[in-house]
Amino acid sequence: MATAPSDPPLRIEQDTTPSAPPSANSGAPARRSGAPRRPMTQRMIAELAGVSVTTVSRVLNERETQPDRWASPETIASILEIAKANGYRRNPHAASLRTSRSDLVGVLVPRLQDFVLATIYEGIDEAATERGISTFVTNSLDDPEQQRIRTQSMLDRRVDGLIFGDAHLDDPFLDELAAEGVSFVLTSRRAGDHLSVTCDDLAGGRLVAEHLLEIGRRDVAILAGLPFASTARERTQGVVEGFREAGFEIPPERIIYNGFDAAAGREAAEQLFATAPYPDAVFATNDFAAIGAMGVLRDKGLRIPEDVALVGYNDTPIAASIGTPLTTVRSPMHEMGREALTTLLGLLAGKEVASKRLTPELVVRASTVAASH
Repeated sequence: MATAPSDPPLRIEQDTTPSAPPSANSGAPARRSGAPRRPMTQRMIAELAGVSVTTVSRVLNERETQPDRWASPETIASILEIAKANGYRRNPHAASLRTSRSDLVGVLVPRLQDFVLATIYEGIDEAATERGISTFVTNSLDDPEQQRIRTQSMLDRRVDGLIFGDAHLDDPFLDELAAEGVSFVLTSRRAGDHLSVTCDDLAGGRLVAEHLLEIGRRDVAILAGLPFASTARERTQGVVEGFREAGFEIPPERIIYNGFDAAAGREAAEQLFATAPYPDAVFATNDFAAIGAMGVLRDKGLRIPEDVALVGYNDTPIAASIGTPLTTVRSPMHEMGREALTTLLGLLAGKEVASKRLTPELVVRASTVAASH
């Protein structure tokens, strides 16, 4: 393969005035007045501290938890003081060339403006920062073609691994990545047998079913969300199975797959409440879809919860603060992100790792249980 020609060497006029050599006592290399300061390197620190470059590298390694294995406390203190005094910064690119690791993780989500996904990403980034790792996130808009394009862009940047928050059921793309040996973890959504960290959405749906049955609701409708998302499928499945086991079937016309946002929730609710008889309960697989449905119920003159009980999912901050506080299923969003990053790092380290389903919690509020008087 042909080698691209290198840039012509930069010509620098040399100052012939003799300068004093660096002083180990000062901890700083000498330089000409007015000249730009050369970046401090590990080799320069080693010369000033009177130790080997290897010792400096080990002491300054962000992942080294026991630097005293390599040097005395006095030497460690000297190295750290010289590094700090001279503004030493670790060069991640050079480190990646030596270790074949970039310490960079790519994250794909449908839309970062979504509160749930933003909270999950905060957990990912928080856990990564604690470990000296950088992350960057991009939006796929839940478009499979965009997912492929942006995944390739991240791989071109030599990420160590990927976290997908936008997995589609029955999409072969993740199977293709796995076959190519790409390291990745799914979060929020599951797909196939791929490694994932999610909320136990099937259990969350069952919590909703148990609660609605307990308060005497028998005719439930479901605003199911996007049909290709495991969150939509499993939350819906949990409710359907819970009602079936209690002897009640939820007919297909009571289940509407649409988006997860408020506009999609309103659109689906308008379809459900276009003609009577109306359901006596509505479960939306996302709090924002539930809020969209809430507007339709009020337009119809239906009282919440007396005429129609309403349940959401995720327990976003808005759920507790709207006019009729929303009963919802709390999913551990922040923890999900942290666990996804930890699981990916375990995979990269060659450890035995397994998928995790985190425990959901039902939070009962006024949208299903009216205040007693």
